[in-house]
Amino acid sequence: MRAELAESFSIFRRILGLTRPYWRHISASVVLTVFYSLLSGASIYLFIPLLDILFHPEKVGAAASGDTGGVAFGLGTWFSGLKEDVIGAILAGSQTDALLRISVIIIVTFLLKNIFGYLQFFLMNYSEESIIRDLRNNLYRHLHSLPLGFFTNERTGDLISRVVNDVSVLNGGISAFFVTMMRQPLLIMVYLGLAFSLSWKLTLISLVVFPFTLAVIAWIALTLHRERGVTQERMADITAVLHETISGVKVVKAFGMEEFETKKFLQYTLAYLRSVLRINRIKDISSPATEFLSVIAGSVIVWYGGNQVLQETSLSASEFLGFLFIIFQIMPPIKELTNVANRIQEASAAAKRVFEIIDVEPGITSRPGARGVGDFTRSVEFRNVSFSYDGGQPVLKDISMVIGKGEVVALVGPSGAGKTTLVDLIPRFYDPEGGSILIDGCDLRELDLKSLRETIGIVTQETILFNDTIRNNIAYGLTECSVAGIEAAARAANAHGFIMEARDGYETVIGERGVKLSGGERQRLALARAILKNPPILILDEATSALDTGSELLVQEAIDRLMTGRTSVVIAHRLSTIQRASKIFVLDRGRIVGMGTHAELIADPAGLYKKLYDLQFRD
Repeated sequence: MRAELAESFSIFRRILGLTRPYWRHISASVVLTVFYSLLSGASIYLFIPLLDILFHPEKVGAAASGDTGGVAFGLGTWFSGLKEDVIGAILAGSQTDALLRISVIIIVTFLLKNIFGYLQFFLMNYSEESIIRDLRNNLYRHLHSLPLGFFTNERTGDLISRVVNDVSVLNGGISAFFVTMMRQPLLIMVYLGLAFSLSWKLTLISLVVFPFTLAVIAWIALTLHRERGVTQERMADITAVLHETISGVKVVKAFGMEEFETKKFLQYTLAYLRSVLRINRIKDISSPATEFLSVIAGSVIVWYGGNQVLQETSLSASEFLGFLFIIFQIMPPIKELTNVANRIQEASAAAKRVFEIIDVEPGITSRPGARGVGDFTRSVEFRNVSFSYDGGQPVLKDISMVIGKGEVVALVGPSGAGKTTLVDLIPRFYDPEGGSILIDGCDLRELDLKSLRETIGIVTQETILFNDTIRNNIAYGLTECSVAGIEAAARAANAHGFIMEARDGYETVIGERGVKLSGGERQRLALARAILKNPPILILDEATSALDTGSELLVQEAIDRLMTGRTSVVIAHRLSTIQRASKIFVLDRGRIVGMGTHAELIADPAGLYKKLYDLQFRD
């Protein structure tokens, strides 16, 4: 339990650290809360002289001369004197004058109280929503700084849940701390002060319930802290299933797996329901428990206070009614504080999941003082490069190769040979575990990451397009780009024709991942994007393997234009697309097992390249 409390405190301290940019707004809100609390107490206490005016008219004249009718604050001579002066001023004059005066004072007090309450909520709402916006922005920005390997180990739905759902839960915790935790204790202090001023004995009796209430709060808070983490995980499961099934809806329908996916989704929603019900049972018991304890205390107070009025006459009836009104006004803030503990624990559990992402250190970054790539003039070189994913089986073993400027180099090999992994090392999606990769003799790790990736264009088999216009997809990543340049790139990629046939031409929105286009059309848009970027180094990873013959011819023609004058690394299973490469590297099980031109490699009957060629063209 102590460890859980320490962890919760540490997490919430980090949450409070997010409030620093808005300390002026929060400070002003706290000041307004103080005024609101004082006016709340005054607005309730004013009903005591109002009752005196209505039911004890003899006190009106006496109050003007300093006779308070036996009302004693019990908080010291100065406070008692101040009270007598205020009450005396209110009850001065005739009964009608005093009634008018107290009515106006009550109106003004309630008006000021509500104005201060509104301003306090406005400032706090601005601060809360701004903090949540900043946290969500920072989390999203941090996700972009993480290496590609991080995303291969995480579920997309879980990451979405943390950015959307968990950050939203945090908002409730911040609101609970800076609104409820500031306002309700102040209200309790003001009400207790007024209660002590009327009867310290009755007040002490009423305080008997507080330790029991705090014990209930502590138990609920610790239990919720454990359960809320489970609930957030269940919501992440639901989000992950939604993302997977919606993204792969075509496969689901093709295999008739609608019922299977529905059952799986129902299992996750049932698990979430059970977790939420457990939390709600715990939360719901807090309200009746504290209310029952309050009723016990209230009954004791009524019995004891009634004896003071009826037998001891140490309190007037109006004072006793005012005391009851005040002491029962303490109960709602106490009940609010029980909810505060719940919300803070929920926020801590959600924050833990958010900070787990933020605390992940980006493994691939630009080193201090890293220089830009500049003009690419000589070569890309691999020197004894080895690599494995997460320290597992080696994927690349002692790779050494040189790709000269302007060369078209092809990578060939069976599936799992390490071809895609090898080209992913060039833009530093991953860093090699052994050896080094150099551009113009400089290790990639000494280069500025952004500058490096600006030097490289990539077209893959899985074309990534966005739910935006064709124009914006082609110009993706370029802030300044002319219409003529976009159209020229589209023509070079053999895409201009089908674009002009679309309903809105270049302004046509193509849907998520370009679902409104065919595979060949999507690939040509990706090529147009690469052509417009005009990179000196080009990587083509299975760019034509998923296309039909007609589309492949158009795409291959665009690829030939794109590779002209560029250093290109091409991966393809279809050997016909790489026969014109100036150099071919054959990979098998992470090693280079052959190198040469197409004619040289096919002349070796025992070589892997010849076997792959015969398998593909055996007919």
